[in-house]
Amino acid sequence: MASSSPISISFLLLLLLLLPSASSDPQLSFHGGLLLTGNVNLSLIWYGRFGRIQKSVLRSFIKSLNNNFNTNLEPPVSEWWQMVESYQSAANDKLFTVPKIRVRVVRQVTDVSYSIGKVITKDFLSGLVSKATNGDSNTVAVVFTSREVTVQGLCMGKCSEHGVIGPSNQLYMIVGNPETECPGSCAWPFHRPDYGPQGVTLQPPNGNVGADSMVISFASALAGLVTNPYNDGFYDGPESDPKEASTICHGIFGSGAFPGYTGKVRVNPSNGGCFNAHGIKGKKFLLPALWDPKTSSCWTTM
Repeated sequence: MASSSPISISFLLLLLLLLPSASSDPQLSFHGGLLLTGNVNLSLIWYGRFGRIQKSVLRSFIKSLNNNFNTNLEPPVSEWWQMVESYQSAANDKLFTVPKIRVRVVRQVTDVSYSIGKVITKDFLSGLVSKATNGDSNTVAVVFTSREVTVQGLCMGKCSEHGVIGPSNQLYMIVGNPETECPGSCAWPFHRPDYGPQGVTLQPPNGNVGADSMVISFASALAGLVTNPYNDGFYDGPESDPKEASTICHGIFGSGAFPGYTGKVRVNPSNGGCFNAHGIKGKKFLLPALWDPKTSSCWTTM
């Protein structure tokens, strides 16, 4: 019996070394900065040539954020957006009710001539942002790029980004189109991943890989923009490369997710498209998981 004790202790030490440390788990923290509240006005610029379907899918998603169109269709996109809205009470425990954050498109511009070329760098991004907003600093510039366009900094671990630009700290978002540019990174789970576990490739809910992938990227950037607009709100990790409300839960779309598997989603029997949220006019979307500040864990609509 005496000889069994050292073996047990050695086994327990080895087990502790192999188990991940709880302190190393990602945790979003509030850094005291401003969040976006009230009305979030978007100025869209469609940079390059977009098809009617792609524009319709992205516009429908935006309109679905604040639209409780039919409570019989569960879950709605608005339920996903309510989780983003809940960050207001996480930042201010004196709020008894969570105010609505209204997202609307107030301006749209098209640029089919690729006015700054088909490779967008940081040096030229400010021109597109100004073109989108027309000088209105109270709007958020949203740059959607077509399949022919390459964006500096995207495809390197991220498929969209948000930030501030210029002396007025103009808010912006830029969303890449992964149809031809890094589909193995930014079109998953509608395209086989470039690396990691090779799970089942899903059918896009609206039948368009570019549009449905851009919805995921745009939704992720929008959640980060609202909850961490000036890089002093909710985030984890270094300021230069923060994990935010959605990116901290990367690759999760439903309960039971693990690397290479999205988790529980639904399948539309009419076209085989996979989704986890209902939008307006029969549109369906696959939306990324969000960090739930109440439970300190990743949350999905399903």
